[in-house]
Amino acid sequence: MKSLRHIIQLSIASMMFCMLSACGYKIVRESPSMALPEQFGATAAVRQALQNSADTQIKVDAQWWQLLNDSVLNELQNRLMSGNQNLKASAAQVRQAKATLEAAQASLWPSLGVNSGATRGTTVTNPNVTNIFTLNAPISWELDVWGRIDAQGAVARSGLLASQEDEAAARLSLQATLVQLYIGLRTAEAQKDVLNRAEQTYAKALQLTEYRYQAGVVSAADVAQAQVQLRGAQAQAIDVAITRQQLLHAIAVLLGEMPSQLNVIATANIPTTPALPDVIPASLLQRRPDIRAAQMRVVSANAQVGVARAAFFPTVTFAASSGYRSNDMSSLVSSATRAWSLGPAIALSVFDGGARRAASDQALALVDQISAQYRQVVLTAVQEVEDNLIAIAQLQEQAKAQSQVLQAANKNLDIAQAQYAAGTVSFLNVALAQASALTAERSLLDVKSRQAVAVNVLMKNLAGRWDV
Repeated sequence: MKSLRHIIQLSIASMMFCMLSACGYKIVRESPSMALPEQFGATAAVRQALQNSADTQIKVDAQWWQLLNDSVLNELQNRLMSGNQNLKASAAQVRQAKATLEAAQASLWPSLGVNSGATRGTTVTNPNVTNIFTLNAPISWELDVWGRIDAQGAVARSGLLASQEDEAAARLSLQATLVQLYIGLRTAEAQKDVLNRAEQTYAKALQLTEYRYQAGVVSAADVAQAQVQLRGAQAQAIDVAITRQQLLHAIAVLLGEMPSQLNVIATANIPTTPALPDVIPASLLQRRPDIRAAQMRVVSANAQVGVARAAFFPTVTFAASSGYRSNDMSSLVSSATRAWSLGPAIALSVFDGGARRAASDQALALVDQISAQYRQVVLTAVQEVEDNLIAIAQLQEQAKAQSQVLQAANKNLDIAQAQYAAGTVSFLNVALAQASALTAERSLLDVKSRQAVAVNVLMKNLAGRWDV
């Protein structure tokens, strides 16, 4: 009993000495920071171009695409969340990271086991062949004296948070991709609608030209030109129809469905985009999941330095075991065969050829690498927002200019048709005017589509929301 008390006192003294000598040992490094502007530089240009009122207030919730006010798009987004395979893969990665964290946290607790065995042989003290039966329950606990286990937990914790942010970034990217594909789908429908109307107009023009040719008023060249206009519009309509079907297939695959199974009724309505607020603060970039994921990876790299530094210190383990040992299986479990052990253990690697120093240097270099990558992510995020603010402002002006081009082209077409009816010009003038009007209308649709895409990408770059 006296010897047991002596062992316990020695164990406690050893543990207290180790903990006191390691008190306050922490690896702390400064987190990287980026100086952001108060607001984006293109905001004033956007305000002037869009002529927003001073009291414009837009608050976008997590379902940011609902600002486009399209019920079909809303329904497709709901299907995306449940069917996309990449999202399921991202969710599985988060579960893996969570399991890694749980495994790291388990190291903070003692481990308990049950062992049994049966051997036959001789010993130094007993040359006769005997049977040895054992049954014991060992328990061991590595004391986190130097913070190694805690640092490993910090690595796993920040890894889990980074995985969760990666999942959010993947979800946001897929949502934006769906919006972009949907805008392309509706744009193709609008283009097809324009070409169908042009085809009807060209067919009437061809019929009129044939009548005039039969009456001897115009030449066969006018008829041929009218046929070229009609066939050209028909060919363009077929090409646009192919584009729409391919976009529909892309949406279906994004939703996790077979391409041929998705059916979306054509409306030819390009989603309308919301007006931007007067000021978009640059601090909203801190919401971006890719930036937050980069921050968590910096935290993880810093914690890994702590793991590497702790390897220079000894590991302290407290172990105990209680059980039975006997030469006879029938009397194994009895007070006479009981055996136990109790005490601390300290292990220290004295020479490793510089492996621990190399691991520490590697961890420090990783911090510098991850920190630089974090700063690059922030710079890229600022650029993306600035680029789309400029695009939105310029596309607004381009849409106004293209609308004026379309008005002029339609007016020119009316004049050419009147002159042709009066017999003062050939059908070539009408054909050129028709081509100009068709090109101007399709170009205006393209600009409107690019406007919607730019706003969609801006909302993605702001993590889907802004508050003013």
